[in-house]
Amino acid sequence: MDFIKQIIRPLTPVKGKTAAILVVTEAAVALSLWEILGGGGLIPTPAKIAGQAFSIVTSSYFLDNFLTSLGLTLTGMGLSIVIALVVSYLSLIPLFTPVSRFIVKCRYLTLTGLIFLFTLLTHDGHQLKLSLLVFGIVPFFVTSLLSIIDAIPAQEYELCKTLRMNSWRTLWEVVIVGRLDQVLEVMRQNFAIAWMMITMVEGLNMSEGGLGTMLIKSNKYIDLSTVFAILVIIFGVGVFFDFLLKKMRVWLFPYVNIQTRK
Repeated sequence: MDFIKQIIRPLTPVKGKTAAILVVTEAAVALSLWEILGGGGLIPTPAKIAGQAFSIVTSSYFLDNFLTSLGLTLTGMGLSIVIALVVSYLSLIPLFTPVSRFIVKCRYLTLTGLIFLFTLLTHDGHQLKLSLLVFGIVPFFVTSLLSIIDAIPAQEYELCKTLRMNSWRTLWEVVIVGRLDQVLEVMRQNFAIAWMMITMVEGLNMSEGGLGTMLIKSNKYIDLSTVFAILVIIFGVGVFFDFLLKKMRVWLFPYVNIQTRK
């Protein structure tokens, strides 16, 4: 009875075994309904998807395609975070403020109309995919980083003035060093965008392979079991890296765990 009250009462924190039981139960119910109700339809059942996913993961070609997609994603993430950090830190210098604000607005630019331009500016398919990936991620990185900078209390800047620090030292202590843990959190949040975009950019040039290439080919031949299986694999990898980056943040900055508990 207490368990039922706990899970239906608003604003009640749910942790530990209660959260685990809740997640497992709801997932089991959803998968069971899918298996029962979707058996005679076009959409494959969870059992078929799981079997196909196992076949793909254990195949000889999966590892090469997976590493291609992962390498492209991590390279794009690395370049994007460096560019976004430079732009965000320079935004505190009045000369560069309009540039950073313009990059934030680039979130609303669609990549579809810019593919031809990037094709002219790049030398091969790999550079095309990487440039599109970076262009798609950087505005979201900059937006998140600028929101962190804007949320810094004025008291921290005043403290640096009291300690007779100049503007450059204040920038280093308060903005750069003082917000490193939040930069890693921004990376974790925006990794989902990069991982989601990887299938799209890989579809522009399929010579290198990748999970996106596998997905597009299966979708072309309406092999829905394989399509759903690849989607499950992509989803699982994304969740794993989200968990990994979260744990890495706590490991590098232990005080984050204390702040979270508060």
